This record gives sequence, C-alpha cells and structure tokens, in this order.
Amino acid sequence: MKNMIQVEEVHKYYDIGSVKVHALRGLDFTVKKGEKVAVMGPSGCGKTTLLNCLSSLDDISEGKVSIAGRNIMEMSDDEKTEMRALEMGFVFQFYNLLPVLTAVENVELPLLLAGRAKNARTRAEKALKIVGLGNRMDHRPSALSGGERQRVTIARAIVNEPNIIWADEPTGDLDTVTSQKIMDILDILNEKIGHTMVLVTHEREIAERAERIVHMESGVIKREEFME
Repeated sequence: MKNMIQVEEVHKYYDIGSVKVHALRGLDFTVKKGEKVAVMGPSGCGKTTLLNCLSSLDDISEGKVSIAGRNIMEMSDDEKTEMRALEMGFVFQFYNLLPVLTAVENVELPLLLAGRAKNARTRAEKALKIVGLGNRMDHRPSALSGGERQRVTIARAIVNEPNIIWADEPTGDLDTVTSQKIMDILDILNEKIGHTMVLVTHEREIAERAERIVHMESGVIKREEFME
C-alpha cells in the first residue's frame, strides 16, 4: 500500500514576542493510502499544529511533508490552495457553515469557489444523501441540530471526492450518541469509499475507531498504538 502522507523530521517554530515556541520537534511518520489514523495528546501538545502543517494550511519550519509523493514545501501558495480545494476535505469541531445558505448551498460552495460549477448542485445533493441528509437539503444551519450541522460539514468535506479528509475534534461539540453516529459516517467514508483520514481527538473511544493512534506530547510523537 502506497504512502499518502510522508512526514520527515518536521519542526515548527512560532515567534511569540521575544519567545520562540518549538511546537513540533522532529516528527517522522507515514500514513498509507486509505488508512485512518487518530492523533491524541494533551491540550497544547501540537495536535492541531500538526494537522495544519500536514494540510498546508500552515508552513513547516524545517523538514519535509509529502502528499501523494509531492513535497508541499516546493509548491507555490496557489498550488497549495488548489491542492486543498481539489484533493482534501476538512471537518472541524465548529461547523463554519454560512448561516444565510441552505445545507446544499453550503456543500456546493467549495466547488463553486474552485471553479467547478458544472454539476455542483448534483454533487452536493449526492454528498448530503451519503451522510443521511437527503431530506434536509433546503434547511439553513439554524434549523438543524448539532449532529446535522456536522453532517453538513462532512458532506462539504467529501463533495470534491478528496484523497484525504482532515478531521480536527469532529465530535468535540457533540453528545455521546451523536458522536457515535458521526463516527459511523466517517468509518463508512474510510472503509467503503477509501478516503485516507487523519483525525485529531482527545476522546479515547473515538480514537480507538482508527487503525492506528499516534500519541503526542510536547511536540513529539511518544508512541504509536495499533488497533486490532
């Protein structure tokens, strides 16, 4: 199985006033195509920073990150923007839905922004049906429950049929029952459709649904745990 993500000796520094914060400290690991990996660790250990650097939302300071064999540090800003728009999907704890748009309009928006208007509405409707919201397409976020809003977010993440889905605390704002339903959907996307998935979570029960757990502490990977 080919590597979808290759991380080699990655460091990330932040300058906060006169203080230099070493957020990531020489990380090395890979994620195979079609694999689902969870990243766990205490608050402030670098989980979200890692996700942002791997997805090219933020630049690394040292090292190398390759996505499907391409070194993202050798890409221009426009190339990275295009890669995120066409090859990646993002699911966050807070839904970031536009309140004035309906569910289907929120889902088709990334396609429109990426200049892929052809069949955008049909593809958005298909994505909403995959996450079980075929009967809620014309509802605005204010008329949806928290779980439904997160499902809209997932539909938006998969509408471009991405190679990778990045999920940052996707169940962090949900109750236990709804969290399990959201994870059921993410499992289907990974196991049945084949999306590679990197999931940041602080919940052990959620992390155990991945194939592998990467445990972080103070910007380093302390250990990796493989699920049976």
